[in-house]
Amino acid sequence: MPHLHLSLQAGSDLILKRMKRRHTRADALAACTRARTLRPDVAFGADLIAGFPTEGEDDFGATLDVIAQGDIAYLHVFPYSARPNTAAARMPQLPGPVISERAARLRDAGARALARFLDRQVGRTASVLVEGSGLGHTENFSPVHRIDAPRGTVLRTTLVARRGDRLEAA
Repeated sequence: MPHLHLSLQAGSDLILKRMKRRHTRADALAACTRARTLRPDVAFGADLIAGFPTEGEDDFGATLDVIAQGDIAYLHVFPYSARPNTAAARMPQLPGPVISERAARLRDAGARALARFLDRQVGRTASVLVEGSGLGHTENFSPVHRIDAPRGTVLRTTLVARRGDRLEAA
């Protein structure tokens, strides 16, 4: 299916290094480019952490920027919370209100990215897996409502509009 979820965590190489991640920002963006070369209709999701210890405004800006550069439509945003006996818990912590505010900003950026992605789907024909109660998902994980078919059915339909964070089927 043309939907890939990245365990990205951050868009700043410094923060990724402090998280002990084995990838860089460039690695993540290159993976997006390679996948889009092979499958132009691919959609990306990503896990992102807001407010990791020592995260400066520039580091946070790099995370916001990677959403746009990677055209990442589906975000799972987690506010950082210290875990006992971890290296991160021993680093200088950000104030709770800063973490909350950054998580909200990431969620807002994610909502805008999803809206742009869904707007590009309008007018396309897609296969939708019907999950029940008139709801389903396309191959690239776009949520669709107004589906009139039994649960478990895969239905070819035209996507006619975006209504909030869902697409509407013909």
